Amino acid sequence: MILVGLTGGVATGKSTVAKMFERCGAIVIDADALAHRVVEPGKPAWRAIIKTFGKGVLNPDRTLNRQALGAVVFRNPSKLRRLEQIIHPRVAREQARLTRQAAGNDPKAVVVYDVPLLYEAGIDKRVDRVIVVTADRETQIARLYKRNGFTRAEALRRIRSQMPLKQKTAAADDLLDGTTPRPRLLTLVKRLYHKLHTLA
Repeated sequence: MILVGLTGGVATGKSTVAKMFERCGAIVIDADALAHRVVEPGKPAWRAIIKTFGKGVLNPDRTLNRQALGAVVFRNPSKLRRLEQIIHPRVAREQARLTRQAAGNDPKAVVVYDVPLLYEAGIDKRVDRVIVVTADRETQIARLYKRNGFTRAEALRRIRSQMPLKQKTAAADDLLDGTTPRPRLLTLVKRLYHKLHTLA
């Protein structure tokens, strides 16, 4: 089995690449989906978030209001770190469990862990290889505007809250350009998947 970390900057095309790997036969574990799961109402992480940030970050149905929480943490690095300390260890345990399960089902599995903060959270040390999906800054800003309705200032704040893309690309084993036309990008992903499968 091979465990591959898939990362990039915000809105570089990581989710698109993850879906392509899935089409090729990889088992994709989505860190964002796991993060959603660990903060469901009543769970320990949910309780810790309410205790730390107050009930103002809740929706009427007691689920987390991600926009309200985002508005608090992305303006304050120490609050962002505190949120990460609550969520990351729980997500890591869930990822490890799913990876063991995948390896048990198929010893030659290619497991792709789709995780935005791979380097920031030190996850690069727990994976066999790292793929970074890149895009130029203007593309990131345009996608964040289209996808999230962010202003330019909000988009830049979100981009700058992450480790610079230059540093991520310098540390990567493989690079994919998220602005590549989709048919060509799928070809590149297929090629990379076959290489990873051979390594597994």
